[in-house]
Amino acid sequence: MKILAFERELPGASPEAFKRYAEEEAGTAWELHQAGLIRELYFRADRSTAVFVLECDSTEQAQNILAELPFVREGLIAFDLIPLKAYPGFARLFKDAT
Repeated sequence: MKILAFERELPGASPEAFKRYAEEEAGTAWELHQAGLIRELYFRADRSTAVFVLECDSTEQAQNILAELPFVREGLIAFDLIPLKAYPGFARLFKDAT
């Protein structure tokens, strides 16, 4: 299942804390990407927050994967998760094909 994950900064997160864990964050994100768990990584164009596309079995698994990120572990950010499913509308194009 594909899951969209939208980052949100948590209250009390300081620029110093982000700086302290930034390199470890990038390394962990790279490892999760190479493992095929985080399929795509973006930053929003209108603000400096991450948007990930994950491939996993459930939103619970996605939460567990994201919990490996140092920024999440240290309470700097959290993610809002949106599970996706395939668009079923194309079936209407072929309803008379049988």
